Amino acid sequence: MRLRSLASALAAGATAAILAITAVAVPPTAGAQTNPFQRGPAPTATSVLGNGPYAVSTANVGLVTGFGGGTIFYPTTTGDGDFGGVVIAPGFTASSTSYLSLARRVASHGFVAFAIDTTTRFDQPDSRGRQILAALDYLTQRSSVASRVDASRLAASGHSMGGGGTLAAANSRSSLQAAVALQPWHTDKTWNGIRVPTMIIGAQTDAIASVASHSRPFYNSIPASSEKALAVLAGQGHFAGTSNPDWQGRQMVSWLKRYVDNDTRFEQFICPTPRATGAISDFRGTCPG
Repeated sequence: MRLRSLASALAAGATAAILAITAVAVPPTAGAQTNPFQRGPAPTATSVLGNGPYAVSTANVGLVTGFGGGTIFYPTTTGDGDFGGVVIAPGFTASSTSYLSLARRVASHGFVAFAIDTTTRFDQPDSRGRQILAALDYLTQRSSVASRVDASRLAASGHSMGGGGTLAAANSRSSLQAAVALQPWHTDKTWNGIRVPTMIIGAQTDAIASVASHSRPFYNSIPASSEKALAVLAGQGHFAGTSNPDWQGRQMVSWLKRYVDNDTRFEQFICPTPRATGAISDFRGTCPG
C-alpha cells in the first residue's frame, strides 16, 4: 500500500509540474492584448520622422453645414479595425490644400485625418474652433468613412488661427482625447479651462505668432493636470504648419498616438521631455501621468 501511495504521489507531482511548465511556455493569445487601440508596428526614432506604414486613400468633401468641406485621408486597409479621427484647420486666408501633406502624414500612421476649409478664409480663431468641432461631428456621423472612425477617440489640430481655434475647440469640448496646435495665434492668452491633453508646436523664428507672445503663454496657462507639452522648432518660421517639417510631424504623431490611441510605445518621444536638439530649440511638458 505504501508503494502504491508513493507512486500515486509521484505521478500527481509530475502532472502538476507539466501543467506549470505548459502554463509558462504557452504565449498569450491576440485577445490578451491590453490596448485594443494600438495600431501599426513599434515606432523607432527614424520611423516617426517620416510617413507611417499605412497606405492612404482620400475622400473629397464639398461645402457642408458648419464648415467649408475639405479632404479626408484614411488608411486604405480594412483589416485593422477603426481608427482615431483628427481634424486639421487652416490658418488665416489659407485653405486645406496647404495642409494635405501634413494630413497624409498623420493618416499614414493610423488615423483618419481631415484637412478642412473654413466657411471663409477670414474666419477668426473662435469660429475656426467651432468649425473643427462641426467637422469632427461630420466625420463620425455623416462622412463616407464614418464607419472607419472611432467616435470616442478624436483630436483637434490646426495652424496659426486654426491653431488658436484648436485651443478654443479643446476648451469647449473636454471629451476630445488630444489637441495639437501648430504655431497657434489667438488674442486670448488664458486657457486654464482646457482639460484635454494639448501639445503646442511653436517655431523659433516665427514673427507672426511668436513663441514669446503666443505659444509660451498658451502653454503656461493650460493646467498641468491636463497633460501638456510645448515644442519649439529650431530655425523654423510661422509657416512650418504648411511646410510639414519632419520634427513637427514626429512630435504631432507621437502626441496623437499617445493620447488618441493610448499607445505608450510612443511615450519615449515625449517623456521624459526631450532635450534641445538641432531640430528642437526648446521642449517642456508634464509627461504622461
